[in-house]
Formats: sequence, structure tokens, C-alpha cells
Amino acid sequence: MKGFLITFEGVEGSGKSTQINLLAEQLKKLDKEVVMTREPGGTKLGEKIRELLLDPNNIDMDNRAEILLYAADRAQHVKKKIIPALEEGKIVLTDRYFDSNIAYQGYGRKLEMKMVRKINEWVIRDIWPDLTILLDIDAKIGLERARNLTSDKKGDRLEQELITFYENIRNGYLEIAAKEDRFVTINGEKKAEKINSKIFQIVKERLL
Repeated sequence: MKGFLITFEGVEGSGKSTQINLLAEQLKKLDKEVVMTREPGGTKLGEKIRELLLDPNNIDMDNRAEILLYAADRAQHVKKKIIPALEEGKIVLTDRYFDSNIAYQGYGRKLEMKMVRKINEWVIRDIWPDLTILLDIDAKIGLERARNLTSDKKGDRLEQELITFYENIRNGYLEIAAKEDRFVTINGEKKAEKINSKIFQIVKERLL
């Protein structure tokens, strides 16, 4: 692949979308072709799957059904969005990728980790991130941020989970990051401008 895949990870409310938008603007100023995308979503099929996954009415969704919906979304996303962009030499910035499943379904839901990894390795077609930015934030602070963005202050299906669920996810992310060289962990509680400055410097060092 001629392109460069950067994934952004973190618990709810960690500021991934904000940082992706800021980084995209800076890269475009350097005449880089950038594709911004997200999971779940990123494709027409993915957006429909996203609705199912985040709908509060689906609060009783089985954990195995949940991970398989994420897998279906990712398979379509990789095939239709990520691979074509990388083949064209573009920089892909995605809000979540397979590390989210490992953190949320593996550490959060306590599903069998070997199966979680096996499912994801199958659907990503050997398309691994060149760089993963983990925006680390206190789980309670992040969840409050996320819930406050919704009209009812309760959040979507995932944002209505107990705080212990997100504490397990945060700890999971930190464990993953400690084992993977492609990870860069950044304090997500700092001001957006300072976080962006650090991310941009890291990306420039990797790309230029």
C-alpha cells in the first residue's frame, strides 16, 4: 500500500473526532490527500449497522451479536473505503478501528480475547495501522462529555453503560498500547490545541 493509515482510539468523549478534523486540516495544507472516516460507519452499509449498534432501544443486544455487527461493519469499511484510499496513496484517518473491539468487547464485555482477535484479523485483510493515536482520558470525565452532547443527557446505547465498563476499557487500551510500537498515548484531558500540536508533530515525523 502506498498510503498511510492512522487510527484514533479512546473511550467515549476522549476527543477523537476533534483531533481528526484538526489533523486533516493541517495535512491538507501540506498538500496531502486525506480521507476521514469512522467505525462503525464509513460506508452506506456501515451507517445502517451504526444505527443498530447505538440505538438505545437495542439495549438487550447479545454481546456476540454486537461483535459480529462490528465485524460486518469493519469488513465493508476495509474493502470499500480503506483499501481503495491506501492504494491511491492517501492518508486515512479513522475514528476507531479493530483496537476498539479488543478494548470494548475483549476488556469491556469480557468476551474470549482469542476469538475477538481472530474475528478482527479475518476482517481487516492484513490492513494494519501505520500509527495509532490513543487519547487517554479518565473514563468518568469522558462519559460525562459524551452524554452531555445528546439531547437527553443519557447518551446512546453504549454511553448508557456503567462506569466500570469504561474503566475496564480504558485499562484495556493502556495495556494494548504498552505492547504495540505503533501506539502513541496522549493525555486527552489537555486543551485541544496542545493535543493537536503534539499529534501533528508525531505525524510529521512519521510521514515527512
